[in-house]
Parts: sequence; C-alpha cells; structure tokens
Amino acid sequence: MSTAKGLAYLHDHCNPKIIHRDVKASNIFLDEEFEALVGDFGLAKLMDYKDTHVTTCVRGTSWHIAPEYLSNGKASEKCDVFGYGVLLLELISGRGASDLALLANHNNDRLLDWVTRLVKEKRLGALVDADLEGNYNEEEVEQLSQLALLCTQDSPMERPKMCEVIRMLEGDDGLAEKWKQWQEETFKQQNYFNLTHHPNLNLMHDYSTSRILPDELSGPR
Repeated sequence: MSTAKGLAYLHDHCNPKIIHRDVKASNIFLDEEFEALVGDFGLAKLMDYKDTHVTTCVRGTSWHIAPEYLSNGKASEKCDVFGYGVLLLELISGRGASDLALLANHNNDRLLDWVTRLVKEKRLGALVDADLEGNYNEEEVEQLSQLALLCTQDSPMERPKMCEVIRMLEGDDGLAEKWKQWQEETFKQQNYFNLTHHPNLNLMHDYSTSRILPDELSGPR
C-alpha cells in the first residue's frame, strides 16, 4: 500500500509530475517501521500535467518495462502502473519476474497470459510463493492477482491510475467491476483473433527485451 501511495504522490501531487520509470522490488526500501519507500530516482523523468507522455530512450529493467514504452519510447505514469503490477506478481509468487517468465514459458505461455489463465481457472496454488506452504488467504491473493493483471494491461489507457489502485487495495468495489469489464473485453478480443486467424497472432504482445542491448536497460545512470 505504501508503495502505491508513494507512486500516486509522484504522479498526482508533484508539479511537474514525476515518472519513476524503474518500479521494481530492489527500488523499494523499508524504514524502521517496515513502511515501504520508493527509492532510486536515477531514471526518473519530469512531465508537465498538460502532456500525455514524454518520449525518451528506453531505460528500465527487463520484464518491468511497459509495452508502449518498449516499442516507441513513450513514457507516462502508466508505465509505473505496469511496473507496479509486475511487482505485485513478484510479491505473490516470491519469484522475480524473469523467473516467472521462465516458468510460464515451460507451459508455452507468455508471462501475463500464464498468470491470466491461472487466475481465471482459480489455480492460484501454482502462482503463490511455495514457502507459504498454503498458509494464505485465497480471496486476498485472487484479488491482488486480478489487480496485478489490470495494472499490466497492454493498453496504457486501460490501466488504472495509482490513485485508483489505492482505492482497490483499500477494498473499494471498483476492483470487481473493472475485473468484470476486463474479462468481457478479453473475451471479445480472443473471439476476434480466432475469427480472423491473424498470421502474426503469436508475435502480437511479445514485448520481450531480449533484442535490446544491455546498455539500453537498467544500468549506468
């Protein structure tokens, strides 16, 4: 929750607004009271409120980079929302995003497709940190997984703002409504692609950073 509030402050209460651009576990610190603090602003960008995005060279960490930023260098606060969604998946699973991606690939899935399928089929045991030994609240894990998937949608316009994420974390009913809308939209898209038999279907939404040079990702500031 504290991380979400920190990002919401950067996005909505700073002038100009601040885009972190590298939201990941190693950039979240804990104080003496174990409150989470957002740190490492080496990749941060300032953005005027009248602008929808800033265009810049791609920087960040593999698997945490939003698709629109990776493909065309357009960074906005929704890139941080994407990174936050990946962070949630890491917290739920106890694994790094790259480890989760490898695990998904064993099932011939992309990471987010794999998580989506587990959540829809309510097979959360395959996702949750094994060290918990089944000692977790299934309803809470399901809700956090749904929120993570909403935050990592392909379209930045469809992702919630961090202020909305906070309300959902606090138990706002908006999560159930947005999840239902997401499922309906996903169903429509799947039907469309199945009907059109798009020849490049397997390539669509492939946002792997494997083709990007290391110095284009997280590294020297």
